[in-house]
Amino acid sequence: MVSGIVFDIRKYSVHDGPGIRTAVFLKGCPLHCLWCHNPEGLSFSPEILRRPERCLACGACALACPLKLEPRAEAGGQKCAACPAFGACVGACPAEALQLVGKRMSVGEVLDAIREDLPFYEESGGGVTFTGGEPLAQPEFILELLQACRAEGIHGALDTSGFAGRDLVVKAGTLADIVLFDLKLLDDERHKAVTGVSNAPILANLAALYEAGANVILRLPLIPGINDASVDLENMAHYIASLAAEAGPQKAHILPYHSAAKGKYSLRGENYAMGDTPVPSAEAVNKAAAIFEAAGISVTIGG
Repeated sequence: MVSGIVFDIRKYSVHDGPGIRTAVFLKGCPLHCLWCHNPEGLSFSPEILRRPERCLACGACALACPLKLEPRAEAGGQKCAACPAFGACVGACPAEALQLVGKRMSVGEVLDAIREDLPFYEESGGGVTFTGGEPLAQPEFILELLQACRAEGIHGALDTSGFAGRDLVVKAGTLADIVLFDLKLLDDERHKAVTGVSNAPILANLAALYEAGANVILRLPLIPGINDASVDLENMAHYIASLAAEAGPQKAHILPYHSAAKGKYSLRGENYAMGDTPVPSAEAVNKAAAIFEAAGISVTIGG
């Protein structure tokens, strides 16, 4: 049976699609956005995070380590990749000072978790949202998951950056009931600078989704100092409006930047690239919304 790496399953979500939803987070992403809210989803492999403030200095993790490392200082490092019992130190820690992020799950195991929430979907018009990471970075897994949901009549949403092969994007996008498609910047060089990849395939894939008749909702992160200048917002609004001729009226969610994930970076021993970037003011968010609405785009804040 097809399997993949999942790093979280969150119940009772009211974001990322209609109704009450189950959010399934697939691990691994080809983008490295400076503001990434789920840095634990970037790596394609399971990893160990350290929470030193919880450590009891009991030594249980060191006793469980077959490599005879000092997990309090070394867990999650390069040496752990060779561990024949990866994660044993996590299971041995009584204080949860070590956390294993990422678990291999079969399609059936994920569906079992999704089915637990069926009554909530039926009452609210909800369903499951596959997010990440980048779900399309595990192509066989996401296609099997979407096909299984469709077969069981479970509403499926695909949250994607659109950075993948065109055939995969179209196949997954037409299997999903909704595609939540992220657009960050139109300028290719600046897009490369803040995400690590070109936006050329992303824009081409968006056009292909519309051509295939996929149900697309655009998601536009509003990042101070990166894409919140009037010229960037106006260019994006004009670009999105230009899609309307082929795809009909456009819907977009503006997602104001927040720094809630800042603490996750320290758990991974990394610096947060956005530093002390402020959240957008209400005035800035309203200004962005007005620019898109003036172009004929239906705007929702958040979502």
